[in-house]
Amino acid sequence: MNSFNELGLAEPILKALAEANHTTPTPIQIQAVPQVLAGRDLIGIAQTGTGKTAAFALPILQHLVTNRFRPERRSARALVLSPTRELSGQILESFRLYGKHVRPSTALAIGGVPIGRQARALANGVDVLVATPGRLVDLLENNAVRLDMVEVLVLDEADQMLDMGFIHAIRAICARLPAKRRNLFFSATMPREIEKLADSLLTNPVRVAVTPVAKTADRVEQKVFFTDRAGKPNLLVEILSEPDLDRALVFSRTKHGADRVVKGLAGAGIAAEAIHGNKSQPQRERALAAFRQGVVKVLVATDIAARGIDVPGVSHVINYDLPNVPESYVHRIGRTARAGRDGIAISLCDGEERAFLRDIERLIKITIPSADRRGESRREGAPRLEGFRSEGRPEGGRPARDARGPRPDAPRGARPFNRGPRPEGGDVRKDGPPREGRRPPRRKAYNAAT
Repeated sequence: MNSFNELGLAEPILKALAEANHTTPTPIQIQAVPQVLAGRDLIGIAQTGTGKTAAFALPILQHLVTNRFRPERRSARALVLSPTRELSGQILESFRLYGKHVRPSTALAIGGVPIGRQARALANGVDVLVATPGRLVDLLENNAVRLDMVEVLVLDEADQMLDMGFIHAIRAICARLPAKRRNLFFSATMPREIEKLADSLLTNPVRVAVTPVAKTADRVEQKVFFTDRAGKPNLLVEILSEPDLDRALVFSRTKHGADRVVKGLAGAGIAAEAIHGNKSQPQRERALAAFRQGVVKVLVATDIAARGIDVPGVSHVINYDLPNVPESYVHRIGRTARAGRDGIAISLCDGEERAFLRDIERLIKITIPSADRRGESRREGAPRLEGFRSEGRPEGGRPARDARGPRPDAPRGARPFNRGPRPEGGDVRKDGPPREGRRPPRRKAYNAAT
């Protein structure tokens, strides 16, 4: 299939695609769109950057074109759930782009902005509602939205929502939906909990899959620099000073680590912005805008916040901290080498992170080229850079592939280690359950990420 014309889409949608210079559907679109147009429930296994947003947006828009009627008050005809504010915003922009000549009514429900404004946007009903689970639960509790008229449910980045502790919120949301609806699940991986959720909600779904999660982009040049923890700051500054660097996305394992990297880079004369769950929505939007517009060339992010970031021209991805979830490495480096360009992915690996590197190489089935840069921070004349600190490996021994405990972005109280870096989405205390008077763990995860 070489053209969107062969997918059976309406003329207003085809016109918008042509105006956006989208001429050839991607593999996930070729597989998914006809199935959804035929009325099937669908499970799509696809990574970010494969065109999966259009794989569900296009058939939803087609449904709205062929079934035109005004939505009822406070209702939505199509509901799209996604894990982060940034991804939700990009999904909504895709609906507006592809629906330019269909002109569906849309609304965005995410944290970090006044809930009253969102309630007013939903007052007359909308064709498409894109939401994060936490904010949608808030709107439901305030009777600002009703879900009994939803015709299509989309769950995007389902595995990430599971990691962030949204599974119970998703079940609560789905309990408000009508029994007769179409269900579309998209995920980079399909863990057991998502399989169970899909089995309970989908009816005889068709499965489509592209680009296994273990496959890294062919156009990404991967490197590992072995260093001690104290050597990471100088190495990072050296990499970011290279003349061929256009835009760099730097990954930290925690929110506070991301802030320390930005502070340290500022001390070295390199402007950078950070994006993570502790930032307000306006702060996140300003940081992304500065990065997209080239005002700053360096964006420091955590794995959760980076979901949904799609900025063209990212020449370098730098893992200042290696992820302790191997699949996250694949997601991270997939932010470069897009649209036919080449990209470079550099990982700074200290002694405590060697186990993480072995897990990554086992997953992607290659040995990443490496160079030993240990001790360079102690060489004569090397500058001392303040403000930096690598997060290192959590306490508790070598993180065995199947027994390393919850991911670092899990909600507060889920992590088995007594000490170590504070994970995105919560804190860690020695004594297990939260003290009396504190919010439930999952609510803080909502606030931090949605």
